[in-house]
Amino acid sequence: MSIEYAIIIKNKTRLEALIERFNTKQQAQFYIERLGGKFEDYEIEHENFVRSLSLVQRQLSTIIKNKIVERSFVPSFLFNEKQLAIVIGQDGLVANAAKYVNGIPIVAVNPDEDRYDGVLLPFNPDNFIIAVENVIKNKSHLRSVSFAEARLNDGQRLLAFNDLFIGASTHVSARYKISFQSKIEEHSSSGIIVSTQAGSTGWLSSIFNMSFGMHKFIENDNSKKKYPKLKENQLLFAVREPFASKKTQTNIQAGIVTGQTHLVIESLMPNNGVIFSDGIEADYLKFNSGNIATIGIAKEKANLVAN
Repeated sequence: MSIEYAIIIKNKTRLEALIERFNTKQQAQFYIERLGGKFEDYEIEHENFVRSLSLVQRQLSTIIKNKIVERSFVPSFLFNEKQLAIVIGQDGLVANAAKYVNGIPIVAVNPDEDRYDGVLLPFNPDNFIIAVENVIKNKSHLRSVSFAEARLNDGQRLLAFNDLFIGASTHVSARYKISFQSKIEEHSSSGIIVSTQAGSTGWLSSIFNMSFGMHKFIENDNSKKKYPKLKENQLLFAVREPFASKKTQTNIQAGIVTGQTHLVIESLMPNNGVIFSDGIEADYLKFNSGNIATIGIAKEKANLVAN
């Protein structure tokens, strides 16, 4: 199937979000500077992004039709196999967009290499066009990335590129029943993180930093940190701050989910239970009493164009 259209996916800059909030640039500047912030940083970031976006658009227009879709409209946009996605922004935008583009190739562009590390952004505005041409010619190298999937017993489902959070939306303990590898426990904890290979250096790493720090403090152990090395078809879950009581247990704390194994969680929370993905709380499923979530590897894949 030939590629006929490029969809440029972008997010509002921080400056645009401020102007949207305060109605004018002058009011936004007054607010930031009154709090001691540097408004100039917002302006420079915005100018760099606009410059990069303009360069991307100009080059694309010479070889393929294209249009811009704001991130907020991506979940409802109808993507098809005759399109490719150009994601320009931070790493999180790639993770969020990947869940909705139905497996079409993603060319991820770092708009400001001095500002963003760009772990998922192998291209910049000066070299991305070669990747686009290779996709059109069907000569590109694609990196396939697995999603985590949360599927509820009522049929709803949610995908995650980096990680899923299962717990309470407020700062209270999450209550649930957890089943893994024939073991069942009732838990009270700060929630569960389920990480993909792509997300293993993100939120999950902070849990390992905490546990390693406690181990080092208690045991006076000077060994180096060891982070999990997940395979592409594996997920790793970790229970955050499990609390032991007469009713709750703490033996199930972490594990590997594969295509053959699943993690099953039954909510015991009458309200405020949630499952959200990739750190975006607006991208969520309600997870209250009566809901049972099966966590596994989704059948869909993200296809990132490699450099």
